[in-house]
Parts: sequence; structure tokens; C-alpha cells
Amino acid sequence: MRFPVGFLIAAPLLIAQPQTQQPQAVPLHSSVVVTGVVAPTPLDEADRDVTELPLPASQRPLFDSWFGLLRLDPSLDLQQRAPGGFIADLSIRGATYGQTLVLLDGMRLNDAQTSHFNLDLPLPLEAISTIEVLKGSGSALYGSDAIGGVLNVRTRQSEAPELRLLTGVGNFGTNQEHGIGSFGFSRLFEQLSLARDFTSGFAPNRDYRNLSLSSLTTLKSKAGASSLLLVYSDKPYGADQFYGPYPSWERIKTWFASAHQDLGDHTEASFAYRRHTDLFVLFRYAPQIYTNRHLLDSWQGDLRRHDRLPLHALLSYGVEGFNESIVSTNLGVRSRTRGAAYAFYDLRAARRFSLSAGLREEVYGSGQAVTSPSLSGAAWLTQKLKLRASASRAFRLPSYTDLYYSDPANKGNPNLKPESATSYEGGLDAWWRQNLHSSVTVFQRRDANVIDYVRATANDVWQATNFDKLHFTGVEAATVWEPVAGQRLSASFSALHGVNAGGEVLQSKYTFNYPVHSAVAEWRGAIANHVIARTRLGVVDRLNRDPYAIWDASATWSQGRVRPFLQLTNITSTIYQEIPNIPLPKRGVIGGLEIVLR
Repeated sequence: MRFPVGFLIAAPLLIAQPQTQQPQAVPLHSSVVVTGVVAPTPLDEADRDVTELPLPASQRPLFDSWFGLLRLDPSLDLQQRAPGGFIADLSIRGATYGQTLVLLDGMRLNDAQTSHFNLDLPLPLEAISTIEVLKGSGSALYGSDAIGGVLNVRTRQSEAPELRLLTGVGNFGTNQEHGIGSFGFSRLFEQLSLARDFTSGFAPNRDYRNLSLSSLTTLKSKAGASSLLLVYSDKPYGADQFYGPYPSWERIKTWFASAHQDLGDHTEASFAYRRHTDLFVLFRYAPQIYTNRHLLDSWQGDLRRHDRLPLHALLSYGVEGFNESIVSTNLGVRSRTRGAAYAFYDLRAARRFSLSAGLREEVYGSGQAVTSPSLSGAAWLTQKLKLRASASRAFRLPSYTDLYYSDPANKGNPNLKPESATSYEGGLDAWWRQNLHSSVTVFQRRDANVIDYVRATANDVWQATNFDKLHFTGVEAATVWEPVAGQRLSASFSALHGVNAGGEVLQSKYTFNYPVHSAVAEWRGAIANHVIARTRLGVVDRLNRDPYAIWDASATWSQGRVRPFLQLTNITSTIYQEIPNIPLPKRGVIGGLEIVLR
């Protein structure tokens, strides 16, 4: 590998060109998205604000974890407790971490024990193809928790036999071994992946280990396409200061299984089961003082149908069922079941207009019901300009921790009400040229009964409570430019203003930690036809805190069977915290090899 490390530093300024001929501009990719729509739709035809964060297999060595993909959009406020994709909260448009719904191939991952585990993705990074993000409420389609937005992780489905092995080492005692292999024939295909990550930690009691395994089986038959996903993960980690001023330790395990079956051309059925265990020790080296054990079982199933109607219309409707039960030394033995029915009418004419109206009725508890309506539409003003708008309503049920948890620093509240929110947004998309796309979106969300932990003084215990009213207004803008083949430049910005319309004056633990301004610039592309590289600069200005900037860069050899790679994170060793009192590491360096066999 004969290129200088300086390429990583100068990457934002490099636009590599073949020596033999002048490359031509290429059109931006128009992918098909499944999140926020009732049927697969080209991204440029979506009438909601949907972002696609793809991860091509060849670019896997450019990222140390799936958190790196989330950092590409400034509207996604990632609040890490530990690096490496282990545990973090995610806020979209100022929503709390519990108001973001996380899906894996359309099936829920949100944790009923505590929303802090919503981002506990058990899937190895190698098995991810794309992350789709619906910004704004999505309860009409997905039910509880989809207030700030919806994150849908889509698995990679290989269609050719291949084996990829990756190993890397770095500072802080980091060690990685990852692999993915696929085999089969046209109708039946199997994909196996694994990941093992280890670090001794950048600070005392900040070590972690990870083991993740997955199997994805796909089958094509006369009945329709079938898939079966099996996933397991085991993650012990030092949790110093994570939930208070204690040298804590935690170990979480996840078992996840999902099955999907097409029943002809118009009907589909899905089923998923998730088991999540949590062993929490308040004082790592004195577990006898305070230890909690939690075991959560979640079941979900749905049946959907799509009927084509005259005038390019589509009627989609279905039913869903959920059950969440927990056995816990702290939360007790609890269980809740809920069911839902929904219908969506979608009318669209490509490159002309679209209109989507939906209604969902969800029943939970002892006959309590929540109605979630949604209305969105778009109109092409010209062949290059599209105007879109939407209005919707969403809700979230409190977690078991919100309701019943108790420790020396925190106390739940069994009288909590469900959260609710009404969202409005409008946006403009512009395709200035085939290879240049811009968008701008303005939005407002009005939250009621927001759940957070509050206290009057620093000596009080954090008490779960409902905020009466919170209003968030914001604007988002983004531009993507592909000047030549194999080069991509993107820049995006987000501004957010929150108002406590309820008038309560209390210390809040999570609600008022949002960024008032954030921006991201990324370059990704090829260098001299042999190297793929990327660099990202992100700037965050949080409410009542000093702004900070994080610069990352990475590169990998793109040809041959053995491909060296190098990853640099927080190059300038910025001292920062995404969650108060939980410091994050300075400069990180990981280098290694990827072996590709086809």
C-alpha cells in the first residue's frame, strides 16, 4: 500500500480523476425505501422526510460500528455512553431517547424494560445493508414510540457466494474479529455472520466485550418469498457513571428471531420474538450491595394486505399484536398485551403528485385505546422541484423502568400517563442536476405528557414524571453532490428550538440535552482506483453547553483478496460529553486487514 497517510487528512479536498479520460457526472442513486411508506417506493417519490444511510459491503472497513452511520445525519443526535456501537441513546428532532422507534427489517427492537436499550442492536455490522430513517412521527404505521422518528435497520441479503473476514487492533486495547459468509443457489440462500469486539477501556471501568452471531435464510417458492433471521449477542461492559455517580457494571444478552412470509402477491405475514436479559451491578467490585436482574420476553406478529385500486391507488390494511412480559428483581413480574388495526390509502402518479392518508387504532391495558392519524402529500412543481407536507399524531407507552424502577438515585412512577405528540412538517426537494440534490425541511412537534426524570435540587432523587407541554420547532437542510464517478460530497445542517410551554421549573435529566445547532460534512470516494476513503467532520452545539467538533477519517484498499484498512476517530482528541458526566475517548486508531474470497 503505497499512499501517504496525508491522504486521509486531505481527503475532503481530493477529487480523484482517472488519468486516461475526463470522467462524466453520474446521476444520484434512486433507491427503493420501505420505511415510512405502505409499499416499497423510490426514495425520490417519498412524501415524508426519509433518509437512507447505505453501507455497501466494500465500504464496511471504513466504519468501526453502526453508530458511524448514524453520525452522518445531524438530525440524529447520538448520545453515547460507550463507543463501538454498544450502548447509547438516540434523539431525533429533540425527542427523548424513548420517543425513537428502532426496527430490524420492520420488526420492533424497542425495549419495554428501559428505552436505554433501544439501540442495543444484536446484529454484526457486516450483516447491515442500509439504515432508513423516517423523521417525524410514525405511529400511524408503527404504533407506540414513533414520536421523534423511526430507525429501520435492513439486513444484507447476498445473492452470490462470498466470504469476508476482518481483523483489527487499536489503542485502548481494542481487538476485533468479524466475518460474514454466504452460500446457496437461486432459490435458497444462507448467510452467516459473527463479530467479536474487545477493549480494556480508555478509562477505568470502561472496558467492554461483545459477541454477536446471526443467520439469515431466504427461500423463494411458489407461495412467495420467505426469510428467517436468527440473532444472538452477549455484551458485558464497565458502566462507570452511566446511571449515576457509581462504578457500575452491566451485562446484556439478546436473542432475536423473526420470520417473514409472502402469501401471494398482495398479502404478507411477519412474526418476531425477542428475549433480552440485563444483569446490573451498582458497585462493580461489591455486587452484594445492589444487584438487579431483568428478563424480558417480547412477541410480535402482523398480517398485512395491499389491494390495487383504480387511478394508481393502493389500499393497505392489517392487524398487529404485541406482548411484553418481564421478570425482574426490581421491577417485579409484569406483562402487557396490545393489539392494533390500521388502514392506509395511497394515491400517486410518478413525477406528478402523491397523497397518503392513514389511521391506526391501538388497544392496550384494560380496554384503553389510542388513535393515530396521518396525512401526507407531495407535488412536483417542475421536473426538478418537489414540494411535500405532512401532519400526524403519535404516542408512547411508558417503559417498565419509567413505571416501577427504584434505586438510590432514581425512582419510577406507576401513575405515568402515555406520551403524545402532534407533528407538522413541510419540505422542498430539488434535483438541480442529475448529480446534485438539495432538500430543506421545516417542522414543529407539540408534545404532551413527556416522560422524564426531574428533581428540584441536586440533593434530591430523580423522579419520573410527565411534562405537561413541550414544543419543538426546527429546520433541516442537506446537499449531496457526486461530481464524478466514485466521489460523493455531502453537507447537512439542523437547527432546533424547544419551549417548555407547561411552565415547570425543575432540573431535567434527559429532555433538555438536545443540540440547538448541528452540522455534518462528509467526503467519500475512491483514490487512484485502489483505495476507498472517507472523512467526516461533525459540529454539535448543545443547549447550555459549549459546542464541539469531531473529525473522523478512514481508508481501505479496494482490490485483491487481502485489503488493509485504517480507521481514525476523534483525530483532534476533542474532550467532549454527549451525555453529561460521561466522558468519551480521545483519538482512536484501529488498523487491520479484510480478506475477501468469492
